[in-house]
Amino acid sequence: MVICMKTVVIGMSGGVDSSVAAILLKKAGYNVIGLFMRNWDSEVNNDFLGNPNLKNNICPQEQDYNDALSVCEKLGIPLHRVDFVKEYWDNVFTYFLDELKKGRTPNPDVMCNRYIKFDLFYKKAIELGADYIATGHYAKIVDGQLYKAKDKNKDQSYFLAYVNKEIFKKVLFPLEDIEKQEVRKIAKQYDIITAKKKDSTGICFIGERNFTEFLKNYLPNQNGKIVNIETGEVLGEHCGLMYYTIGQRRGLNLGNFHDKFSGKVFVVKKDLANNILYVALGDENKYLYSNRAIIKNFNFLVDKLPIKCSCKFRYRQQDIACQVNILDNNDIELKYDNAKAVTEGQFCVLYQDDLCLGGGIIEHVYSDR
Repeated sequence: MVICMKTVVIGMSGGVDSSVAAILLKKAGYNVIGLFMRNWDSEVNNDFLGNPNLKNNICPQEQDYNDALSVCEKLGIPLHRVDFVKEYWDNVFTYFLDELKKGRTPNPDVMCNRYIKFDLFYKKAIELGADYIATGHYAKIVDGQLYKAKDKNKDQSYFLAYVNKEIFKKVLFPLEDIEKQEVRKIAKQYDIITAKKKDSTGICFIGERNFTEFLKNYLPNQNGKIVNIETGEVLGEHCGLMYYTIGQRRGLNLGNFHDKFSGKVFVVKKDLANNILYVALGDENKYLYSNRAIIKNFNFLVDKLPIKCSCKFRYRQQDIACQVNILDNNDIELKYDNAKAVTEGQFCVLYQDDLCLGGGIIEHVYSDR
């Protein structure tokens, strides 16, 4: 980074990545201001009380704020706090519940980046006098365009593909060229409280809690049959279609029926009208694969998409070669060789080498073979 006196407002999450990002910005000579976002109210939603894993029964958001404050105090940078609970509920959590009701698989982290971290956060940062905003994401910006980070194992460009491309002109990702192990090393060198803090996993507002138990607070579950799609045999009972996703093989609770199969059993279809969860046997079963998909509301991060590029249908997936056909209303059609467990409601992100071309919602999936 070039040493300057520009002001950067960085999102301090209370984790090691944002902590080290702040260290690097300060070391580079930026005027650094921390901003902590409170996006979920665990007390109102009563979803942390009695958790024995939480110190002194402090909700996770408050613990994260305390950690962020400790880091900022040690680095000598101010920390502001902003409340986006209502906006998060309206733009992220409501979307999450609506998609689950439709039997689809949502990605709230993508929507959080679009509507909260790189919209409302950006606007608040401008109020604080920011020339740039920064986060601890593993991604890279080159001339205002989004690229994969150096650490491909941690790269988070997939989750950033739905952000308004104009925002990236004012974004810095200090971890763009740093491996995760180096981040931990820097944190230890500065002896900050988050140096050994465990990385957060899963959906942000659920955290370490049981997904099924959490959802029961918001969506009534309705048990139904689990059926072998090839034979029509009833194998067991599901606890609600919303709790399953295409390609899932764990947590099906098929009991003794597993003894009848020599291979793995996968979820391949959800029938909402009849409340049936269909499964099929084996990694290579035809019901898991598709070769064409319609992507709705594609967010273009480049002026023009190439006819041939690569895509990801889920995070950490290897890039898949595809062909692009642009439709009306910012929708696109993708054709590709057989891909496994492409799931309606998830996000598809396109790439040309390391350049992120944009992303959209998987609306329909087809197998034409």
